[in-house]
Amino acid sequence: QVQLVESGGGLVQAGGSLRLSCAASGSIASFNAMAWYRQAPGKQRELVARIFSGGATNYADSVKGRFTISRDNAKNTVSLQMNSLKPEDTAVYYCNLRIFSAYYWGQGTQVTVSS
Repeated sequence: QVQLVESGGGLVQAGGSLRLSCAASGSIASFNAMAWYRQAPGKQRELVARIFSGGATNYADSVKGRFTISRDNAKNTVSLQMNSLKPEDTAVYYCNLRIFSAYYWGQGTQVTVSS
């Protein structure tokens, strides 16, 4: 059983920063991808950033240059440093772990950016 526990959401003014963290526990294969998705009200869930166990990353165009994803393989944690936040970044952010064809999700953490 894989569990993902997120932390770090909150309310911040536009231009501010937040750091999200996610800890994975359970039976986790050494090769996997960890990611952050977000879902704003009335919108579909979208990929924000992904990092593979080897360190390769990809980002949504809307967050490139502002967000940085990182991971600690020894601790099975993934973090998302979010800088220069904009009101359109407001959403529930979900941690995701992909092990081959299986996807696991955290419970979500709210990020609200005020203008």
